[in-house]
Amino acid sequence: MRVSHVTVRKRLAAVLLIGVLVFAVIDVRLGYVQFILGDKLTAGAKDLWSRNLPFEPERGEILDRNGVKLATNISAPTVYAVPRQIGNPAEAAAKLAQVLNMTEKKAYDFLTQNQMIVTIKPEGRKISHEKAGEVRALGIKGVYIGEDSKRYYPNGSYLSHVLGFAGIDNQGLLGLEGFYDEQLKGEKGFVKFYSDAKGKRMPNEADDYKPPTDGQTLKLTIDSKVQTVIERELDLAQAKYNPDGIIAIAMNPKNGEILGMSSRPDFDPAKYQDVEPSVYNRNLPVWSTYEPGSTFKIITLAAALEEQKVNLEHDHFHDSGSVQVAGARLKCWKRGGHGSQSFLEVVQNSCNPGFVELGQRLGKEKLFQYIKAFGFGQKTGIDLQGEGRGILFNMDRVGPVEQATTAFGQGVSVTPIQQVAAVSAAVNGGVLYTPYIAKEWIDPVTGAVHNRNAPAEKRRVITESTSKQIRYALESVVAKGTGRNAFVEGYRVGGKTGTAQKVSNGVYLKNNFIVSFIGFAPADDPELVVYVAVDNPKGTVQFGGTVAAPIVGSIMRDSLPEMGVEPRKDQMEKTYKWGDTKSVEVPNLLGMEIDELREQLLNVKFDVSGSGEAVVQQSPAAGTKIKEGSAIRVYMGNP
Repeated sequence: MRVSHVTVRKRLAAVLLIGVLVFAVIDVRLGYVQFILGDKLTAGAKDLWSRNLPFEPERGEILDRNGVKLATNISAPTVYAVPRQIGNPAEAAAKLAQVLNMTEKKAYDFLTQNQMIVTIKPEGRKISHEKAGEVRALGIKGVYIGEDSKRYYPNGSYLSHVLGFAGIDNQGLLGLEGFYDEQLKGEKGFVKFYSDAKGKRMPNEADDYKPPTDGQTLKLTIDSKVQTVIERELDLAQAKYNPDGIIAIAMNPKNGEILGMSSRPDFDPAKYQDVEPSVYNRNLPVWSTYEPGSTFKIITLAAALEEQKVNLEHDHFHDSGSVQVAGARLKCWKRGGHGSQSFLEVVQNSCNPGFVELGQRLGKEKLFQYIKAFGFGQKTGIDLQGEGRGILFNMDRVGPVEQATTAFGQGVSVTPIQQVAAVSAAVNGGVLYTPYIAKEWIDPVTGAVHNRNAPAEKRRVITESTSKQIRYALESVVAKGTGRNAFVEGYRVGGKTGTAQKVSNGVYLKNNFIVSFIGFAPADDPELVVYVAVDNPKGTVQFGGTVAAPIVGSIMRDSLPEMGVEPRKDQMEKTYKWGDTKSVEVPNLLGMEIDELREQLLNVKFDVSGSGEAVVQQSPAAGTKIKEGSAIRVYMGNP
């Protein structure tokens, strides 16, 4: 059958059109792949070729309020290997093992792993720069040195429980390191190089570098000057009393800023693996709970004054040595009692029956209302891990005896940080603040402040007039009562002793007490609250006024000048008792000759230097009060 030319031409045109359409589709697809998907596909291919050599960020530094470094970093390189780039694994393993002090088999196993990139660990992890130089000098193709760092605590065990520590991967584990890990850890960087399927570097592809982003710098409320004094005093107490533990907290009562915090036993954060986990897992100032003893009487006093249930000067109470409550005999610490006394003297003498009376005047509802208002039975909210809540009686289980013992600090359990926050509210004018330690977050490059924590006022608990009465009463405790060993010449110090019998399995232990003292200064306008508790001190009478009060006094004496608080002469006159070391005022010795010095009727020593005829310099200056038996340094010269 003959086909016409017209039909042939139509068929050829159809084939041509189909061909054109096919090629057009192919061209469009190629163009789409080339121009639209090209970059994406190239990037995907390069990702398949790429190998990342990680560069760790530096963890954010931790500073005290004055910029003193408390936690920082030191460079510590890490050894990496790309197994497919290593030509002779056995020879490379022998060289590497010798430098890194590892077995050849272990090194060989690393260098022959079926991985794109491996870390030689632990022997090659965070090594010294000298050791990294030795590895580079081996010239092993496929072995790389990556920049890394490790945490460094320049002051050893100083502030250890507060700072906590970071692990081998620079991850925060405990303390502030753990609580603020997200802000401190930063973001990893890398050097990206390209290799083929056999691991060989591709010569025409340049390496890519993404710098790490360092963590933010954390500035604390901690004052290292105050903290250093605390650490010193706790070390001295540890050596003197060999206690089961010691706790110390210093806080600014006006805003909740923690100025110092420490406890014993402590540890070196860089060597935390060397101590029992129970040592570093328990930050005692915020974790431990125990009966507070007489320091808790401040809360009962505050409630009674606020509710106008007592007049400290005019109301009187007779203490026979004990009081009967619902068939239970509750004793005073002084055998035979204190006799007739004003309620100001009840506070000064820390008289248990007197505080039972105050608790009864309040009634259990009001008493526990104030206890809860001061923050007991709940976490303070301090920015540290592991804070305890303490234990209060359930109201339906509070009978007359429980009410009475609670009034003088027995039968309830509280944490040290709760006591510091509550007493701060009692003496600062009546406002309860949330304690905190993180003050500012700072950009490590620009130095700009990203975020700043502000004081958090929870609530007003008592009035300023009530707080003023409490300050006066507690100042008299230090000047005239059980807190005399916390008296500091030149500073108005107030405070309260505490002696609490320890409990084990529901039974009070014999001759095993937690003795404590909480003090504040200046008493008329407090800028510092210090709490110290000593757990089972050995070789001494276990009273808060004997053991803990002198420690708080020493911390106050050396911390207040560092904080810029000037000494004054308007402090309450101290009442001396037998055994107390009296103070004397240093006279003006300038111009006196040696014979005149000898005629001074002072129970002091003179440390004389120089060869002149008369005193031209003296230390301490005239008008300063010093303890009897102290030395006055004088320099002799020619006027």
